[in-house]
Amino acid sequence: MYLRRVSIKMTDGNIATDEDTGLSAEEQEVLDAIETENVDFVRLQFTDITGTVKNVSIPAHQVEKAFEEGIWFDGSSIEGFVRIQESDMRLEPDPSTFAVLPWRSNGNSASARLICDVVNTDGTPFDGGPRQVLKRVLARAEEMGYTVSIGPEPEFFLFEKDEEGNATTIPHDSGGYFDLAPKDMASDVRREIIFTLEEMGFEIEASHHEVADGQHEINFKYEDALAAADNIATFRAVVRAVAEQNDIHATFMPKPISEINGSGMHSHISLFDEDGNAFDDPDDEFNLSETAYQFMGGILNHAEAFTAVTNPTVNSYKRLVPGYEAPVYVAWSDTNRSALIRVPDAAGASSRFEIRSPDPSCNPYLSLAAVISAGLDGIENDADPGKPVREDIYEFTDEKREEYGITTLPGSLDEAVDALEEDDVIREGLGEHVVEKFIEAKRADYADYRVFVSNWEKEKYLEKF
Repeated sequence: MYLRRVSIKMTDGNIATDEDTGLSAEEQEVLDAIETENVDFVRLQFTDITGTVKNVSIPAHQVEKAFEEGIWFDGSSIEGFVRIQESDMRLEPDPSTFAVLPWRSNGNSASARLICDVVNTDGTPFDGGPRQVLKRVLARAEEMGYTVSIGPEPEFFLFEKDEEGNATTIPHDSGGYFDLAPKDMASDVRREIIFTLEEMGFEIEASHHEVADGQHEINFKYEDALAAADNIATFRAVVRAVAEQNDIHATFMPKPISEINGSGMHSHISLFDEDGNAFDDPDDEFNLSETAYQFMGGILNHAEAFTAVTNPTVNSYKRLVPGYEAPVYVAWSDTNRSALIRVPDAAGASSRFEIRSPDPSCNPYLSLAAVISAGLDGIENDADPGKPVREDIYEFTDEKREEYGITTLPGSLDEAVDALEEDDVIREGLGEHVVEKFIEAKRADYADYRVFVSNWEKEKYLEKF
């Protein structure tokens, strides 16, 4: 069907169209912005099950068609999507995600992106699309009367490249936690990343050098969970692009160097209802409501299973070890960071808690979907998170941990996948299509890892035996 371009007019401060054309006002705003910003190509983006961003570029004049008809693609070529005999799928752009890509723009023309939902040939949402999985979980939260707010804190490393342009593990600087220049030589790169993010609509709250050489953190303002997941995917792309422009390599690998801190993605979470922050209770010692404790209890109950999703690589489990500030123990605390969940000193609209185990290699849509599913189950079943643990759990003996009822997160990807297979709540939250394909991919990763002979093994055993 042919849809004519229309003009946007204002009526009492509201955007309206001068006739019903089939395009929403938000879609029309995108078309206007494309013209204003001299955009010539638009990237239609989505993620596969592993969290890798995929995209197809279309000329700007095809965006209107993409809004009205979608863009067809071969789903059988995407990790974890469909079988070859079911390959036709369609991308539907979400106009609220339109953003010009500053690093792809010059004085004459620009490129932009739209994040897409994946739909089947009959127009129904594709159950295996990670963004759709999160939407489905958020719809369940909405039915319970809640919206979900997430504040992510992704960490990353900046490394030098070798003479051939390949990535190394040589840190770009020798700074430490909160250091300033000259030790934090990457401060200019971090500032460039922040300016780029702000041009794309991010509201940056803080940035700093992290504990390890070459390690950094940039925190952006909390958003509803879907926007937060979109932002995480965008953030990773921006960091890599700006690093590349500065001839250095950015990585979100959880543990690129042994014997130093790895990179996490601590995530602050709260629920809101019609009365405000559903986690807030000013009469509670920690300013947390019964709903907050139930949600927390659900997360603790299902932590072992969702760890496969929040920490999805073999390398993830080299970060989740004692001694490097990463959580290992399934407990909560207000005073130390050895526990899975930390409650910061916050109240009112800011009441929340922080889940510390996820790492930035995760698929943000599936990771948030899994964690939120666990929390909602806690509310439905009146889960009890127990008492806070204010001592350093790293120093506990096995007997003391058993006395406190503290369990540990899985020690490997294989163990985590085992736990995922056995947890009906997380399986239901993700959907059977995603669970089946995700487990298949992760079992293959672990099988490859098991048979690979590392340099450590050669150095340790080659001459000894």
